[in-house]
Amino acid sequence: MKYPNSGFFSFGKSLGEALLSENNDRFDFTFYVHKRSTYVFMGKVALVYLSKLHKLIFPGKSNYQLVHFTDQYCRLRPQKASGKKILTIHDINPIHEKRKSERKIAKHIEKLRRYIAACDKVVTISNFVADDILNYFPEAKDKLSVIYNGADKLYVPEDHVPAYLPQKVFLFTIGFISAKKNFHVLPALLRGNDYELVISGVETPYKDKIMEEAQKHGVADRVKITGTISEFDKAWYYKNCEAFVFPSLAEGFGLPVIEAMHFGKPVFLSTHTSLPEIGGDAAFYFENFEPNHMQQVLRHGLKEFHKKNLAERSIRHAEQFDWESTARQYLQLYGECLS
Repeated sequence: MKYPNSGFFSFGKSLGEALLSENNDRFDFTFYVHKRSTYVFMGKVALVYLSKLHKLIFPGKSNYQLVHFTDQYCRLRPQKASGKKILTIHDINPIHEKRKSERKIAKHIEKLRRYIAACDKVVTISNFVADDILNYFPEAKDKLSVIYNGADKLYVPEDHVPAYLPQKVFLFTIGFISAKKNFHVLPALLRGNDYELVISGVETPYKDKIMEEAQKHGVADRVKITGTISEFDKAWYYKNCEAFVFPSLAEGFGLPVIEAMHFGKPVFLSTHTSLPEIGGDAAFYFENFEPNHMQQVLRHGLKEFHKKNLAERSIRHAEQFDWESTARQYLQLYGECLS
């Protein structure tokens, strides 16, 4: 939880709060957090702060009967802790992104293999990721289970105005602005209409490619890259957008999909990695990223969504993913692991 605008921050904060809420004094928790974390659970739980020295020796090695490593990067390495161990794997996206060299991908896979071998249970956040794990680490079969992420129900104060206020009907997307999010295909959706496109998230040089595509399609004046935004701004954009568009190439889960559906919004996704599993039949899908096809999917999808009043379908689908249920499944797994 070092970086407040990251998916791991949201996962840690929401799961951590839900575990404390659903625990009912069953387990005595300690949370392992970064010194720079902007959220440390408001005194609700004992804390241990990450130290670089823990790569050599972890003083609390024998203090815990069970350690849950909440993502595959393991800031505390499993080999440094005693007791039972559970590892949550969010994705092995490098194999899908194919941006790293084969040597680096192989190194990533071998490190993950060692982490899996050191743990008693392995959890993935979607069946898609579980299939990836079984494909690359078949030895994990008997320790593997799937627990979906929850999704926070965001709200917007009545009088809230976002830092950037769109002047037209707008499409919205959010995420780390990098090549794997594939946001550069979105400006083509503005051709033949008067929509704006609002893109929010941590900026990288990839934003230049997005704007190059916007220039090519003659819509640069209607594309706004906001950078990072507040939670209230994010909720305002979800609530007020015409549609949420998410053409990502590599997602272990895709939390913004469910956040948008909580507001009863039409959601348009790529068919890559876990997105069809998470969006289900409540989303519309771009089968490819050819501009004419994407424009047609958007037009027909919006027409169907409004004609059939499908907002309730989106909301019902989103309500399947709640952090309390996620936390209860983890608490059950903790008990099974310790019994």
